[in-house]
Amino acid sequence: MGEQRELKTALERHWRGEIGADALEAQAAELRARHWRLQQQAGLDHVTVGDFALYDHVANLIQLLGCEPARFGFTGRETPLQRYFAMARGTAAHSHGEACGCGATSGEGALALEMTKWFDTNYHYLVPEFDDATTFALNPERLLAELDEAIALPASPKVALLGPVSFLFLGKSRQNGFDRLALLERLLPAYEQLLNRLAARGVTWVQLDEPILGLDLSPTWQDALRQAYGRLARIDQQLMLATYFSPLGDNLALACELPVAGLHVDAVRAPQELLAVAARLPAERELSVGIIDGRNIWRSDLDHALQLLGQARELRGGRLWVAASCSLLHVPFSLRHDPALDTELQGWLAGAVEKLDELRVLKRALWGDDAGVSRGLAESRVARAARVVSPRVRNGTVSARLKALPADADRRRSPFPARQLAQRQRLNLPAFPTTSIGSFPQTPEIRAARAGFKRGTLDERVYRQAMQREIERAVRKQEALGLDVLVHGEAERNDMVEYFGEQLAGFAFTANGWVQSYGSRCVKPPVLFGDVSRPRAMTVDWTVFAQSLTDRPMKGMLTGPITILQWSFVRDDQPRADTALQIALAIRDEVADLEAAGIAVIQIDEPAIREGLPLRRAAWGPYLAWATRAFRVAASPVRDDTQIHTHMCYSEFNDILPEIAAMDADVITIETSRSDMELLRGFADFRYPNEIGPGVYDIHSPRVPAAAEMLRLLKKAAAVIPPELLWVNPDCGLKTRGWPETEAALRHMVAAARELRTHHA
Repeated sequence: MGEQRELKTALERHWRGEIGADALEAQAAELRARHWRLQQQAGLDHVTVGDFALYDHVANLIQLLGCEPARFGFTGRETPLQRYFAMARGTAAHSHGEACGCGATSGEGALALEMTKWFDTNYHYLVPEFDDATTFALNPERLLAELDEAIALPASPKVALLGPVSFLFLGKSRQNGFDRLALLERLLPAYEQLLNRLAARGVTWVQLDEPILGLDLSPTWQDALRQAYGRLARIDQQLMLATYFSPLGDNLALACELPVAGLHVDAVRAPQELLAVAARLPAERELSVGIIDGRNIWRSDLDHALQLLGQARELRGGRLWVAASCSLLHVPFSLRHDPALDTELQGWLAGAVEKLDELRVLKRALWGDDAGVSRGLAESRVARAARVVSPRVRNGTVSARLKALPADADRRRSPFPARQLAQRQRLNLPAFPTTSIGSFPQTPEIRAARAGFKRGTLDERVYRQAMQREIERAVRKQEALGLDVLVHGEAERNDMVEYFGEQLAGFAFTANGWVQSYGSRCVKPPVLFGDVSRPRAMTVDWTVFAQSLTDRPMKGMLTGPITILQWSFVRDDQPRADTALQIALAIRDEVADLEAAGIAVIQIDEPAIREGLPLRRAAWGPYLAWATRAFRVAASPVRDDTQIHTHMCYSEFNDILPEIAAMDADVITIETSRSDMELLRGFADFRYPNEIGPGVYDIHSPRVPAAAEMLRLLKKAAAVIPPELLWVNPDCGLKTRGWPETEAALRHMVAAARELRTHHA
């Protein structure tokens, strides 16, 4: 994205029609060059080419391999960039027109590619689509142009791409019974052609990422890796096979045996495997050790890293690379001079630029170059020691409360059927009740008022009045549209995690610590450095004000403990389960205060509960036990007639449906539109016992679906879920959309719900 999110700005200006493709591409080229120079200045032996994306690196590969889904109906008259954004954002038959000003489109068109989490991160990738008609045709022009840019610097490039087996594994097919691996023989020639083209350009190393090596793989997928790399080994090109995010486990022998020139492993997530890999990998191969954490922002223990590297180097006879554990996409650009952080906290943290410095120190220390090493090691020791003894980290009151927590603190007073009856009597909602997920458009006026308040140019009284006007605007629009359960729109919130973290003890915040979530969407995760508590109520005043404006139920909107945990940079000095329970108690207090203020519906969002699932099934049980308990602790202090909602999105939930049911939320809303209700099948097969709201339109696309399209999805849902349990809602919050498209889509949604009521009357 760039130090100042320059790519985000350029993308959104391009989508609004303010700049053309040439200006967007020029900004992208400038960022690539700038970042390669930073890598060179840090002493890296290779700069990486192929990891830059205008939207998503998997979407890049779809175009590179020439397998854009036929359903988009591309004619060949579109530019590659137009096709790329069509896959990412969807297409439509016609637009509202220039006078509308929202940039949204409507009509049938084509839905965007499904989007889901990249392993256990908060980054979203676009899911490839495969069927028996899928073909591959290499289109390397963009990648080769970027390679030429790096060579011209001059720099020594290493090309990095997702490997062929992981590419197929991470894709989907809606064709019943279709085996994605049937495409491997069609896919490998495209990789072979690409490797030959890169070798002809003088590229000495190509990194092929196969992160599925950290998953539980069937023998069929293991054999596919053997087949693929046995064939690619015939090419005269040195391959670095890369895996990350998880221990290799029972795939360790396979990873070491594949016929490649080098192997990269994640020594942050799996330090216990490093020496076994170093001993087993054939002597002629290079071992790349991912020793600097690419997933979190805590400063590395360089002494410990050097100890591990030294042991590995002895086993390898000097054949050793030093690297970050994974892409630095997942950490902020830099935290060295962030104006929002005090000096003490800055000393504990490292962004991407600082992690390059850590690599430089390790490289020089490992190979006996003392220049700058002593100072770097000393700074690392001082920072880590200061963090251990800092009084900011521990809070005795929080520890005492955790120890005194009753065993039944995670249980509601009555089972769901009794609660459901009490809630229906209190709320008196129609069949197929309509609601939205929480946020409404963050207009320029909202952003300007918030920015002025933060700068101190707008006093608190004027700011609150501005936010109350926006809340009233959202309430009136929802009443006019005919929604049954309303939300206040979250005008006062900058982000669903940052907003709460700012009001909880134990959190710190950056001014510029942005990371990419998807496309142009960036988030600024809080820094969770100490024990968590809630000094005061966080949402009650805003929610009570919104409820005072209407007779319809107003949802209290909270973010759940696991999502706050997962979407923060979390402390690494205590178990994550302990930190989650601290957050849960803080949210529990807020839930109790909302109920005491008369709020009848409280939503506790947990979109990240699946994302936090360990990548190996053997570790699922313990995680799910403490994660679902944390949610229940947060949700359980209320009466039977107070309705608890939760929301989940952009993950695969079917494997953990018993645990989702064990969360015991009265209503769950989920994202399902991009998968055409595919995710709902699992809830039906499992017979999910509580109420459920499957999303009927994709809020990440500017496309506005027609009421008939939403009705089709609702009928599909009602065919597999008891109609009396169904809610009607969008996929997710509407923060990133404009009001014209939001109103149009919600109007269609309400119309679809009313039509469905007539069918089931």
